[in-house]
Amino acid sequence: MAVMLLIFLGLLIFLFVTGFPVPYAIGLTSLAVLIYERGILGIPYEMIAQRIIYGVNNFTLLAIPFFLLAGKLMNTGGITKRIFKFANTIIGYLPGGLGHANIVVSIIFAGMSGSAVADAAGLGTIEVQAMLDEGYDREFSAAVTAASSTIGPIIPPSIPMVMYGVMGDVSIAALLVAGIVPGLLMGLCMMIMVYYYAIKRGYPRRPFPKIREVLQSFYEAFWPLLTPVILIGGILLGVFTATEAAAVASLYAFILSVFIYRELKIKDVMGIVYETVKETSLILFIVANASLYGWLLIKTQMPMMFMEQIFNISKNPLIILFILNLFWLIVGCFMETNAAITILTPIMMPLARAIGINPVHMGVVMVLNLMIGLLTPPIGMCLYAVARVAKISFDKMVKAVAPFYIPLFVALILVTIFPQISLWLPNLLLGK
Repeated sequence: MAVMLLIFLGLLIFLFVTGFPVPYAIGLTSLAVLIYERGILGIPYEMIAQRIIYGVNNFTLLAIPFFLLAGKLMNTGGITKRIFKFANTIIGYLPGGLGHANIVVSIIFAGMSGSAVADAAGLGTIEVQAMLDEGYDREFSAAVTAASSTIGPIIPPSIPMVMYGVMGDVSIAALLVAGIVPGLLMGLCMMIMVYYYAIKRGYPRRPFPKIREVLQSFYEAFWPLLTPVILIGGILLGVFTATEAAAVASLYAFILSVFIYRELKIKDVMGIVYETVKETSLILFIVANASLYGWLLIKTQMPMMFMEQIFNISKNPLIILFILNLFWLIVGCFMETNAAITILTPIMMPLARAIGINPVHMGVVMVLNLMIGLLTPPIGMCLYAVARVAKISFDKMVKAVAPFYIPLFVALILVTIFPQISLWLPNLLLGK
């Protein structure tokens, strides 16, 4: 069994660290396990094909391309500029006003995209330039932009939440609603940090807005601001499922960008669809290979072994959650988010159910940990995205974002210790 564990985890980590593409690393590790079990002549190719196809043959996964498409349409259609202007108008009067606006925009945009990297890359261009124009230093502007982008996959819609729900057989609607309060908590904690630095460094702020300014900016941003209301309201009222909500978001973003604001032409939309298809194919390729990997994990009873080892340490749910937090944080430093969720969820789910950890709560905590991983080297996709947008070196980016680990860890600890932060809203609205 030790050899099996070495293949399952050791080989996979080795391939990741050496820069092997994620889906191929997962697939090769699965193949190595099968060769160890059955020999090179006994590889069940038909079974491999079936498990891979089964992994992506899921209606819920349709949410992924549609949420990606909605976010890209919002970014390219000039919609994010209107949202940023509105956020700056209503909160820019605080010390470090544009920093606060940066965070508020990420909270609002989180209700449209569901992807942290899409938030960092799309909003980042607008946010960083606006802060530079107002006299903020480049490193701080980049740090706020990168840190706030992690809110995207916590507040619905959320691609990682959809992935977790699919792999763990957990209610997608409950997971999406559960992320609302933790996402707002993350934003509040980061705004406190921005306020502290604004006072310390004397960052600028705009005058207190007049009613006319607020109404004007709200009017310009009204239709985009309606997006989260339509999506979340539609899910809660049972008008459409979480998957169908993704299609509604794409259609709504298309109508806004092409027909209402007219900042996109049909030929531009085809290019955005092409980019969405490329990103979707990569994610689903990971899911397909991870499906085989997860099936082999369960078949070889690895989750049970993991559960036994954890139980040897403690059976207290809170202690176990903190142990898992540490584990997920380390994983987030080295593994892409979607890959981590598809691989780890089948291992963690039996443990959660055995000791009474609510699967919805565990999903929120797990995704929050992995979002922090997007800000940590060496993988840190949000770091790379914003460093490119802000035109600073990667090492400067890491140094600049380091203080923002504090508010993120505070939010993580609070969400871990108090499950009701994530559970009271689904319990109230969905009875779950």
